[in-house]
Amino acid sequence: MVKVIMGLKGDGKTKRLIELVDKANSEEHGDIVCIEKDANLTYSIPHSVRLVTFSEYKLTGYKFLKGFICGLRAGNYDITHIFIDSLFKMAGNESDNEAEEFLDWCDSFSEREGIKFTITMSSSPELATAGIRKYL
Repeated sequence: MVKVIMGLKGDGKTKRLIELVDKANSEEHGDIVCIEKDANLTYSIPHSVRLVTFSEYKLTGYKFLKGFICGLRAGNYDITHIFIDSLFKMAGNESDNEAEEFLDWCDSFSEREGIKFTITMSSSPELATAGIRKYL
């Protein structure tokens, strides 16, 4: 399952993500991972949630993000939910086609591995392509 939270800057996407992380942490029986570009959520999410700062690894792009997620899974088969904050910033690319392909990859990875994804994207939902809109 892939869920996208999309909105313009200042629409409360990260606040909503934090609420969903708290809820998943209290209700789900597995490990929760939150991937963010910079260390902004350190004091906003429960300490039991694994917070990963993607920029520390000096990687950009959807290809590296996929590999990173695969590495997280290979190291921990107890992960049940991965949250990704600000996908476009992390990937360094706002291409709708590449974002669609990444979301489709997450969806198939989710089905295969039993992991939920919740992803925030800074863009107008009205301008989202059909491929992205199906995850809203």
